[in-house]
Amino acid sequence: MEKLNKKITNCKKCPRLVHFREKIASEKRKQYQNETYWGKPVPGFGDEKAEILILGLAPAAHGGNRTGRPFTGDKSAEFLFKCLFNSNLANQPYSRYIGDGLKLKNIYITVALKCVPPFDKPNSEELKSCFNFLKNELDYLQNIKTILTLGRIAFEACVRFFQIKKNHAKFIHGKEYMTVTNQRIVACYHPSPRNVNTKRINEKGMVDLLMKIHDLHRK
Repeated sequence: MEKLNKKITNCKKCPRLVHFREKIASEKRKQYQNETYWGKPVPGFGDEKAEILILGLAPAAHGGNRTGRPFTGDKSAEFLFKCLFNSNLANQPYSRYIGDGLKLKNIYITVALKCVPPFDKPNSEELKSCFNFLKNELDYLQNIKTILTLGRIAFEACVRFFQIKKNHAKFIHGKEYMTVTNQRIVACYHPSPRNVNTKRINEKGMVDLLMKIHDLHRK
């Protein structure tokens, strides 16, 4: 996995994504002006023997693209890791930077697209290219039984990756689908500030879903 993550980090296959991620890393957000942005593809992290994979679409411009770790250093991370901690799936309720002491329990976190895309919208060729890395990750993560997809686009990317017919898998929060390899795909609203503020998703609902998944793998 270490060799794979190094290969991911060094990837420069998609010129549009390379330009955008480096542009963000150079211009920076005002509050992070004194920080050195990662500005490269973002590999996954967590328990390599995990049975649960949490899959996002791509790194956030000033989250993962800044810190070098998915769901780290932004508002979505604050919500997600508070819920993971309350579900006994993480040892602390925050994910701020690499080396912050975070450890995941039976969880591995990655993204379908390793680079931040403009407007959070990758094109089909970029996704297709990056699916090779996701396939390699799943080859190493041989115990994965459940894939929790965060957000509609991550869910649709996962459905496309497993070649499930779209009319057989609609994005409905909490809905489960099985792949031909007998892995469970679970749809979940993205833990974005917009979804949290509009109460589309809340801590109780997220913890309930995580605990339901957690319980499946304790039996």
